[in-house]
Amino acid sequence: MCPAHRNDDPRAAPGDDGAGPSVVARVTALLTAFRPGDDALGVSELARRTGLPKSSVHRLAGGLVEHGLLERDGGALRLGLKLFEIGQLATRQRGIVDAARPYLADLREATRNTVHLAVLEGTEVVYLDVLRGPDAPRLPSRIGGRFPAHATAVGKAILAHSPAAMVDAVVAAGLPRISRRTITAPGLLRRQLEKVRAEGIAYEREESGVGVVCAASPLLDPGGRAVAAISISGWTSRMRTDRVAPAVRTAALALSRGLPPL
Repeated sequence: MCPAHRNDDPRAAPGDDGAGPSVVARVTALLTAFRPGDDALGVSELARRTGLPKSSVHRLAGGLVEHGLLERDGGALRLGLKLFEIGQLATRQRGIVDAARPYLADLREATRNTVHLAVLEGTEVVYLDVLRGPDAPRLPSRIGGRFPAHATAVGKAILAHSPAAMVDAVVAAGLPRISRRTITAPGLLRRQLEKVRAEGIAYEREESGVGVVCAASPLLDPGGRAVAAISISGWTSRMRTDRVAPAVRTAALALSRGLPPL
């Protein structure tokens, strides 16, 4: 960024200093620097994570604190309650979550395993709801968390009922190996998606983590495109995916018929 004219005023137009990331990009970097398990972070740590100068972090943080997007905790900063309030206004996702919650609760109660509701964004799934089961493994999934779509059952369930261009985009972005059993061959992934499309059930067998298996089914709109997916995850030694799959499929079909307008 040009030292003679650095514009950190949050009210300025993006990129009007002619160099460096826009104000919007810097604010986004600052807010997304917080990770699961973080409480409050200091300016130095935020600068390290974002790659922004400490002076920029300090100036931007001041504006975000003023508007409730960040809160001060002594000399550190934490995410503000205003962000939670804004998140609750995401009506499309909120409608799906509210409609799906009774079905997810029933699946957890019946299997004592962890159930998920997820949507596809780009090449990743985003978890809208997670109900953890008492007999299930501790999973990295969390509400608002992301995971590569090709390494999850919910991701494959959605991709199987998505436009070909979406599948092509996931393949073109690369299929990173998350565990030793992650599918990284495009041809194998496409063949699996064809089977999922025919059967309405997607499986993940230790592709996202050792010892974890999962069965998922898509939530379809009237045109047959997936808008989300639900799943059950458990230990490979305790959960038979073929036994829980019918319950997941039945719940997905019923939920698809009752989805709110999107």
